[in-house]
Amino acid sequence: MLTARREAILKSIVGQYIARATPVPSQNLINDYELGVSSATIRNEMAHLEEEDYITRPHPSAGSIPLDKGYRYYVNSLNDIKLPLTEQRLINHLFHQVEGKLEEWLSLAATITAQLTQNMAVVTTSKPVNCQIKHLELVTLQDSLALVVLVLHGAKVKQQLITFDQVMSQLELTAIANKLNTAYANLTRPQILAKDVELSPVEQQITDCLQKIMQAEDEQGYEEPYLDGLHFMLNQPEFAHSNQILALLELIEHRKLVMTIIPGKLASHQVQVVIGKENKAEAIHSYSVIVNQYDLPEGNIVTIGVIGPTRMPYARTISTVDYLSSVLSRLVTELYGHDTN
Repeated sequence: MLTARREAILKSIVGQYIARATPVPSQNLINDYELGVSSATIRNEMAHLEEEDYITRPHPSAGSIPLDKGYRYYVNSLNDIKLPLTEQRLINHLFHQVEGKLEEWLSLAATITAQLTQNMAVVTTSKPVNCQIKHLELVTLQDSLALVVLVLHGAKVKQQLITFDQVMSQLELTAIANKLNTAYANLTRPQILAKDVELSPVEQQITDCLQKIMQAEDEQGYEEPYLDGLHFMLNQPEFAHSNQILALLELIEHRKLVMTIIPGKLASHQVQVVIGKENKAEAIHSYSVIVNQYDLPEGNIVTIGVIGPTRMPYARTISTVDYLSSVLSRLVTELYGHDTN
């Protein structure tokens, strides 16, 4: 624990750096009327904060910049932060202007969260534990090459090329597809594995292909997210002349962002803040993530998150994520007719 004076100095440094994105000189702290101590005392206390890795200085004559440890102390000291009532009313008004569908609400939540926090918002739902086959088609492309078209419940279509050791006509492939549709319709991957069906070598090869497609889908864990506000983050000074943003863009392009930023199982309706190197993935060690989850009926989970530089307005972001979560939870409760907790 820091002394009251060091805590006040640290909070002042963090607050000023969040607001201005430039190193905070000691003179700014001396002018801080709430501190009420001499310049020598402030510089001495800043030296202690630097030694203990709460802050750093780019060079000896520069001002101070908070480190992850300093941000963590600052966040942990925040108490009873709420979104202003005017913004709460505006949010409620906006939600009542859109159609009463979960997809519309999730998209709007991403847009509002990005606007209010001026960083990138991520809103998504978890997938069912195991996907189910709805329909299979096999389309011949060349003598021994075919396209597997797998339709899953939820209107998801997956495609995969498959090569056989023998020539397969379209008539033969259609017959195999019909047989497998009869055997596997509405089944999950574990159910297909457990089902006793007599298969030819080609039919077994196709079944193995289906199982690989379904396994990859099951391992995704989350539906395609609603993303908004990337342009806000690109305008942050941290990323103006830096390659740090490239790793994040790669996560988005390869559809790995959600699984990367969610820090394991979260307590429902409890905002979690992950700062800098606290993130499990090195690709986002330069970022902070603020995320909340709550349960939907039938076991699905809604996740609302914000990702931005470690110099983000934590109080505002936490209160925004918390309030949007409560609004969505209430709307879903009304939609499904029972509590989502």
